[in-house]
Amino acid sequence: MTAFINSLGIILYATLVYMTPLLYAGLGSCFSEVSGVVNIGIEGMMTAGAFTGTVVAYFTGNPWIGFLCGGLAGAFFGMLHAFATVRLGADQTIAGTAINMLGPGIVIMIAKVLFNSTDTPALKQGVQTIPKLFSGLFDTTTTFGRFMDNVFATYASTYLVFIAAIIVWFVFYKTRFGLRLRACGEHPQACETLGIDVIRMRFACVSLSGFLAGLGGACVTMTISTQFRPISIVGHGFIAIAAVIFGKFRPQGALLGCLLFGFCSGLKVVLGGSSAIDMQLISMIPYVVTVIVLVLFVGKSHVPSANGKPYIKSK
Repeated sequence: MTAFINSLGIILYATLVYMTPLLYAGLGSCFSEVSGVVNIGIEGMMTAGAFTGTVVAYFTGNPWIGFLCGGLAGAFFGMLHAFATVRLGADQTIAGTAINMLGPGIVIMIAKVLFNSTDTPALKQGVQTIPKLFSGLFDTTTTFGRFMDNVFATYASTYLVFIAAIIVWFVFYKTRFGLRLRACGEHPQACETLGIDVIRMRFACVSLSGFLAGLGGACVTMTISTQFRPISIVGHGFIAIAAVIFGKFRPQGALLGCLLFGFCSGLKVVLGGSSAIDMQLISMIPYVVTVIVLVLFVGKSHVPSANGKPYIKSK
């Protein structure tokens, strides 16, 4: 029984840790997709955020400045994507693919200049990484105390992302901005007749999408790995997009989808300690679940009517 509770606590802890960067990126994807712009460049924006957050935290010694700068780096690539797709009317899928190649390419080049390596130096745990909350609050000498410590003594970024999910839900469904945002993704021409600047709205949403994706990337290297490597962000962006599709392009649905994929990663951590199962098969779990989710839910999700369609302002 004790072993089961300990394993459950580890799974829940890993679920929350791995879910956090996915949810930041997923919330960002919601902003872009609901406003009518396909953004498959989430992966590249996360990579830029991961590298920038790590480097800034390394040189400043302040994880929160690094975390914010990671978001700003993602926002920069978000604005590039917005400029190409919203302002110039470029194909949104091709532009997103370009971001996914441009982001990693630029940060690896900068890493070679700064550190003469594609990897950054490791961050000091608890000093340059995002701190944990409620650490040491529970008595870890008992089974129940270890379980509670695993569940609640997690990174501050995890608590922040739950708050962010609530705020995004409120913005989407309880504010005038959210109403206009959703309308731009459904009927942009009708929005224009009501005096809503569709171009500006979409540009802002895609930029915000990049900012949140950058925060998600910074979470990966400032909590899980404590170091940027070219393979730090591999598939995270696409898994976040799959979670948004699973959640029917709603922030509350994206939260459930990210919890599902986070659980798969947590299960991978626990099963990884078993020599009876091949590690390669275990590593496949999150990606296999991603494919299954896409097959089962992509046709059932309500995609905004104008999603992926360039908007040309009437003269």
